[in-house]
Amino acid sequence: MASKIQQFFKDHGISDVEAIIPDMAGVARGKIMPAEKFAEEEGMRLPEGIFLQTVTGEYPEAEGAINPSEIDIVLKADPRTVRVVPWAAEPTAQVIHDCFYSDGAPVTMAPRYVLRHVLDLYAERGWQPVVAPELEFFLVEPNTDSDYPLKPPVGRSGRPEIGRQSYSIAAVNEFDPLFDDIYAFCEAQDIEIDTLIHEDGAAQMEINLLHGDAMDLADQAFLFKRTAREAALRHKMYATFMAKPMAREPGSAMHIHQSIVDRKTKQNIFSNADGTPSQLFFSHIAGLQKYLPAAMSLFCPNVNSYRRITRYLSAPINVQWGYDNRTAGLRVPVSKPESRRVENRVGGADANSYLAIAASLACGYLGMIEGLKPTEPITGSAHDLPFALPRTLDESLKLLRACKPLVELMSERFVTAYAAVKENEYETFSQVISSWEREHLLLNV
Repeated sequence: MASKIQQFFKDHGISDVEAIIPDMAGVARGKIMPAEKFAEEEGMRLPEGIFLQTVTGEYPEAEGAINPSEIDIVLKADPRTVRVVPWAAEPTAQVIHDCFYSDGAPVTMAPRYVLRHVLDLYAERGWQPVVAPELEFFLVEPNTDSDYPLKPPVGRSGRPEIGRQSYSIAAVNEFDPLFDDIYAFCEAQDIEIDTLIHEDGAAQMEINLLHGDAMDLADQAFLFKRTAREAALRHKMYATFMAKPMAREPGSAMHIHQSIVDRKTKQNIFSNADGTPSQLFFSHIAGLQKYLPAAMSLFCPNVNSYRRITRYLSAPINVQWGYDNRTAGLRVPVSKPESRRVENRVGGADANSYLAIAASLACGYLGMIEGLKPTEPITGSAHDLPFALPRTLDESLKLLRACKPLVELMSERFVTAYAAVKENEYETFSQVISSWEREHLLLNV
């Protein structure tokens, strides 16, 4: 009997396969091969060091993270993730893989494993997270010279946006042909988009994914980024998930709505039987409040990420929480008791979806098992209160390394590898002299 993957190949006439994994940055790495060469049982091999590759293509030293012999790891296909590649010229499938060593042990620094491990901890207590990511992104003109700022693209009217058009239907309609492709590509890949809106920035959009299983939603967010970029290229523009791509525009976030249900009864454990908020709900919020600063580098993983964390520009600057309060880092939307949830608004759109969801759930989990209590909910603007989140990648990584509960929960091997990658990127960026420095310091100091 053919496996689910082989049957999928047969049903869709697949000739080529993209065997992929998400790396530390959430970039798709892997191999492309003819369908008949796809060895599902044997697995595919890649160097273990793939998880130490930075966004600039370097491989920093990370003692204890990888084998000094530069060994291979084995990639095993997850049958639940097989999908078509709708933009491919030939009938092509893509399959997301999990990573193992030759003895069968999991590669604990692999982002997909990090999320799986957090979900296993919930399962051991009879809990199951439910999440719904919201992803913001900008459409921009093609930018082939990185010395020039980004610009909004020209829509069907022949004019670019020059002002902010929050929730404008007409502004979305400017790019109808592009969004028709995005919707078609997503439908072909079982990426379930709930809503599409125009956000605050010029040509800034947001898509909300339907809530569901955390791993499945992390997969969908991972695939959606690639989908949006591919669709945009078809229309001679870029889709960018940079956290702060343009100086005078808002940043792009990845908000994560999260709740927990009982695995047996499927009841939301954030609500008591009488509909009131449960103690576990408050402890989950308290865990996020306590551990979010230490986990910040997982939500804001790039130097550019911290340009988004700015007072009065839609992004949170602290870990206050409140009911239906968009100025707080943690918002509790208006909902029925069965839908009670927390919206983590800290993360940038540039975050690795697996790591951001894992970190958000890990913070809440620690709060629940430690029985923490949150601060009082804020009723005014949290933007008027002091910063309580790290302001740089360097500071965030130091907090992560020093947070023993998070290091133990997410694995020391992962934290060592992740921090090494991000510290290398930070040091590489520190060597760049910006135009601001030349403009204001060249002849004035």
